[in-house]
Amino acid sequence: MRTYATDLTEAQWALVGTIIPEGKPGGRPRSIDVRAVVNAIFYLLRTGCQWRLLPREFPPWPTVYYYFRRWEQESVWLTLLRSLYPLTRLKAGRRATPSVAIMDGQSVKTTEKGAFGVLTPISGSEEENDISWSIR
Repeated sequence: MRTYATDLTEAQWALVGTIIPEGKPGGRPRSIDVRAVVNAIFYLLRTGCQWRLLPREFPPWPTVYYYFRRWEQESVWLTLLRSLYPLTRLKAGRRATPSVAIMDGQSVKTTEKGAFGVLTPISGSEEENDISWSIR
């Protein structure tokens, strides 16, 4: 099987694999390699390819899409992010959680009429049927 730069290493899988939920209870056992599904999702996110264009080395795209959506609905991706974020900060030599947050409260002033409210016809154009527009 071909390997890709987005494939998880053993150490990475040891962290990620613990967060991926087990199969549904009472159903038949999973026949799909969950690590291959995760690798396919990471490949897709990194390359930006379409679901139907996933390489043949990965599980079929409908299977990968099913797990992606299911894990999104179950907040698996959020759990993964929240568990890996502090580890990434520690690896970079920072504290596990940020000590300061900066928020920008500036807003852009707009008109109440929207975009078309600022377009006004210019009177006195050379031809009666020709209307020129000005942006105020």
